[in-house]
Amino acid sequence: MPSRASIGVAAVAVAAGLWGMDALIRRPLAQATEPATIVLGEHVVLVAVLLPVVVAGSSALATILFTQAFVDGDPVTPVVLQKVQPLIAVSLAAVMLGERPRPRFGLFLAGGVIGTWLMAFPSPFDVSLHGSAPVLYALAAAALWALGTVLGRFLALELPFEQVTALRFVFGLPAAFAAALVLGAPLTASLHDELFIALLALVTGLVALLLYYYGLQRTTASVASIAELAFPVVAIAVGYFAFDATLTATQVAGVALTSLVVLVLPRRGPALVAAPETAPAYAGS
Repeated sequence: MPSRASIGVAAVAVAAGLWGMDALIRRPLAQATEPATIVLGEHVVLVAVLLPVVVAGSSALATILFTQAFVDGDPVTPVVLQKVQPLIAVSLAAVMLGERPRPRFGLFLAGGVIGTWLMAFPSPFDVSLHGSAPVLYALAAAALWALGTVLGRFLALELPFEQVTALRFVFGLPAAFAAALVLGAPLTASLHDELFIALLALVTGLVALLLYYYGLQRTTASVASIAELAFPVVAIAVGYFAFDATLTATQVAGVALTSLVVLVLPRRGPALVAAPETAPAYAGS
């Protein structure tokens, strides 16, 4: 029977897979509606749904940057580029949560990073700096989401996962509202786009994040950051099948390597990182 930690890793991977399908709705929306308007609409819907349950404003800013990367870039590269996230998350988890990856964890981390690098670039050994704006947006989103993973694990040690999910959106809503005002984006979209924003919020927002925080209660932030690589695998598949993106042989190899890492992780992941059972005392003081 799968262990509690294995179920947690699998839940995070499934949630990340749902995020990978995000582009099916977000990319068409971003062609007609301002990114800040989309993100504000998502948070309004999610706070309304989660109000009876009542991680930070960084989630709103990260999502705006991520959505803007779709506007300025192609449907595949911005999604995959921000997956330097595990490197940042593992470092933050060591400092903030006291997590200590064991040597074998390095194999999974290296496999995931190499796999996502191969997926990110058609010519992975000849990377061009052209079109740097979507790259910078995606990398900034990665840093913010990595912080969200670590803080989410910290809160999940103390609160039910439903409450952590609600708190994320409650605090994200004012940040999204402020960003829309600063950027001069409309506060509402057309009825057609509002309906799709609601769908985006409920499927790749609510359902995915409930699974995600359920998983974070049962696994470490370091292992969760590797499980999240299901996101770029699914995203690149969406780009290929839905948006006619072409893949080189090295990108296909990257998909295969990253998929292998994510598939093996639920079985091996629980033993890869040593961590305290409760949040560090200094963090709660």
